[in-house]
Amino acid sequence: MENKKLAALTFDDGPAQGITDKVLDVLDENGVTASFFLIGNNITDTTAPLVRRAHDMGCSIENHSRTHSAMTTLTEQEILDEISYTSDVIERITGDKPQFFRPPYIDYNKKMYDIIDLTFICGYGCEDWLVKVSASERVQRILAQAKPGFIILMHDMQGNVQTVEAIKTIIPELKKQGYEFVTIRDLFKKSEVVPERNTIYMEVK
Repeated sequence: MENKKLAALTFDDGPAQGITDKVLDVLDENGVTASFFLIGNNITDTTAPLVRRAHDMGCSIENHSRTHSAMTTLTEQEILDEISYTSDVIERITGDKPQFFRPPYIDYNKKMYDIIDLTFICGYGCEDWLVKVSASERVQRILAQAKPGFIILMHDMQGNVQTVEAIKTIIPELKKQGYEFVTIRDLFKKSEVVPERNTIYMEVK
């Protein structure tokens, strides 16, 4: 394994016009990449250019279902439809198939493990879907959880301006602490870890 502290910054629930583009601006300004776990129904003619831009920047584009339903309540066919729709749309835009999946609400079961042929990802969050959690509180919560190989779970959903503000501090601060930001795919590669089935990853080391 490379002797570096790695961190994977990840975003759920996009793409969202007015937020995802601002997140990409911050990543660009800091010279880092991230991973985006997209909701299929949020990928439209309006937001597809954001997906393309993220991919062209070297970001990893992954699957977060089509409708953000609690998938443990769905039938096998409904689960497959949720995954295949989103993966197909992403592949049409980027030319790459998603390799990773974050279950909506981190709600998962054995049936999902059995039929979803993607690596399951969780991560360390900061409740950044709650408006009441300020940008500075988000920064503090993420920095307090920092450890080599950790996966940061944030959201680029509509209106989430506090997270855009928070990453303006989180990224330079973690870089100052010696962290290198990598995509979820590179986190596994650089850590020389082969993703396993029936596992959900908070970190990779």
